[in-house]
Amino acid sequence: MEQLFTDKEIKYTGNQLSPHWIYKNFNIKGDAIVCFIGPVDVKLTEMVDIEDVINNEPIKSDLMANFIIEVFNSNLLEAIYRQRLFISIIKEVFEDMGVSLKRKGDDLFYNNKKLSVSIATKSTVSTLIHTGINLVSTGAPIDVSSVKDMENINRDCLIKEIMKRFCMETSDIEFAKVKVRGV
Repeated sequence: MEQLFTDKEIKYTGNQLSPHWIYKNFNIKGDAIVCFIGPVDVKLTEMVDIEDVINNEPIKSDLMANFIIEVFNSNLLEAIYRQRLFISIIKEVFEDMGVSLKRKGDDLFYNNKKLSVSIATKSTVSTLIHTGINLVSTGAPIDVSSVKDMENINRDCLIKEIMKRFCMETSDIEFAKVKVRGV
């Protein structure tokens, strides 16, 4: 899996959760994870989480670290497992940096306030995951936590470590798939 942490600020609107967005914008072909920093404003018309649409819960934030993961030759169930693995890796990285988080499904909480958003979906050619981590606590329609609320967390080091561990885990899973003989 290829990875890229771009310094280009991008506003996340939900349009990035589309097939080949990574390829079209960063010329990375195949399975990849990209992270960009930017504000988030996902209108209900762009949301893929039907429950959030029914509950009239758009996603907004003044600043998030936005991860887009695209995997080809995958089904929706695998994408959801991959999403939960990614969330668990994020939690593990924070805890290794001295910050205790709670995980409930695909959501992370710091001091009982929501720290992240995440969704997994399927396109015609791939599966896609968006995970956003609040970098500031402003701009959200609910009371949220953020990386800014935490002491001694370097945003860029955090992002790079999350991406590195996810790619290592993905590579290790791919190796585990081919190292055994059938019985």
